[in-house]
Parts: sequence; structure tokens; C-alpha cells
Amino acid sequence: MPILALSFVCFFWGTTWIASKEGVRHMPALQLAAIRQFIGGILYVCFFLYKKAPWPKGKQWKTIIILSILNFALSNGLSTWGVKYISSGLGAILNAVFPLWIVIITFFRGEKLAKLAIMGLIISFSGVCVIFYDHLSDFLDPDFRFGIILSLIATISWAFGSLYTKKKAATFNPYFSLGLQMVISSTFLFAITGATGTSVNITSIPAISWWAIAYLVIIGSVLSFIAYIYMLQKLPPEINSIYAYVNPIIAVLLGAIIFGESLTATIGIGGAVTLFGLYMVNHSIRRTRKMALKDKL
Repeated sequence: MPILALSFVCFFWGTTWIASKEGVRHMPALQLAAIRQFIGGILYVCFFLYKKAPWPKGKQWKTIIILSILNFALSNGLSTWGVKYISSGLGAILNAVFPLWIVIITFFRGEKLAKLAIMGLIISFSGVCVIFYDHLSDFLDPDFRFGIILSLIATISWAFGSLYTKKKAATFNPYFSLGLQMVISSTFLFAITGATGTSVNITSIPAISWWAIAYLVIIGSVLSFIAYIYMLQKLPPEINSIYAYVNPIIAVLLGAIIFGESLTATIGIGGAVTLFGLYMVNHSIRRTRKMALKDKL
């Protein structure tokens, strides 16, 4: 069962990039992200209210609000917006490099970097350069540049969110917190799209976008996350982290099949090199945490 859960997460979280790409082709991206987060968040909140889970108190709300902005309003919202202008596969690969930002952020905070992390950082950056070699001419397109910028900001925001989560871990049910973060973030995004006049009337949203939203909510926000939690409990970190490397591969392959996105040898080699570098970075981070834990004990 744990391996099945891992396989489910590996495949279906990769497909959410395709669903996002299809959805934003027919409606504003931030509005799609807002609707997805609102529905998914309400489902989580209703479940934990039914379970009579305690509400957050005091300073816990500050943590939840900050994480809702970093992880959902910025990271999920901007990455969804980004795939409106770039391929779903490229968006998935850029999203996967957030561990590199964690390493860079910790370095500027004065922490020493392990040699393995530095090597992984260099290898991943080289892989990204190889990938973009095939897209040099695309940078002449302002929409493509805008999509890249949005995607990069999304990954930086997710890195800060990950570090903040580690530092300010809530003392109550973290999954109840996840639902609250989604609802709060969706409120921000609805306010932004409403204030800027970029939203469209719900009745004018085509069926294909509603199907994409339903897929993102049911598969991406509910079922896949349940499987993710289950595999975290049953599998060692070295195994359950595999999903982070498989998701971009699934997104690239399905993007080529469904949308006819470019799939060249350069992209394949660059993607493989990038993911290998990310593996080295993640392995270094896990090893550093184990050593720090041993020192405390």
C-alpha cells in the first residue's frame, strides 16, 4: 500500500500541471487558483470541524496567514499563472528546483554549505542552462519572459514558506492548518482579481476549466495529499522523496503528448542533469539534519 500511495503521488501530482495548463487557457489564472484553493480549503476545514479539531489560537494565526501568502497566494497562484505563458513541463521543472533556493537562502543567512550541496547546486544550475538553451529564442517573447519570472518567484516563495514552516511549526493539527491556509489565500486572490478587474463572471467560465478545477481539487488537493501523508508515515524519507523527481518527468511527457509541447534531447538531458543535482542537494539537506539531530541527542 505505501508503494501504491507513492506511485499515485508520483503520477497524479505530475498531471496537475497539465490540468492547470488546460484550465488557464480558458480563464484568468489567479481566478482558477482562487477557486481551486477555496473549494479544497473548505473541504479540509469542514472535515476537521466535523472531527471537532481545535481552532488555532493567538500567534498561530500569524503563522497560518504568512504561510497562506507564501505557499498558496504567491507560490501556487504565481506558478498557475506562469503556465499560462510557458509549457507545463517547463513550469514543473522550474517548480522542482526550490531546494536550490533553500540552499542559497541558508547560505546568505550565514550557514555553511556542505560540499555535496554546493556540487548539487552547480549541477542543477548547469542542467537548467541546458534546458534553456532550447528556449533562447523564446526569450524574445515578453509573455515567455513573464511566465519564467512568475514561475521563479513562485519557487522562491515556496522555499521561504518551507523554511518558515520548519521554524514556526504549528502546535495544532498541521492539516487543519493547510485547509485554513487555502481558504485565507483564496480570499486574497479573489480580492486581487476583483480589485484589478481581471476576473470573469463564474457563468462565463467554460466547462473545460471547471473540469480542470474539479481535477485539481479532487486529485491534486485531496486524494494525492491523503496518499502523500500516508506514504510519509510508512516510507523512509529517501524513498518518499522520489515523487519530487518523477513529477516533472510526468509533466514533460504528458505536455508533449497532450499539448504538443517540445520534447527534445536537449530538454531530456537538461532535465535529467537538473534532477540529479536536486537529488544531491536534497540528500545533503537530509544528511545535515540527521547530523544536527544526533548532536542534540
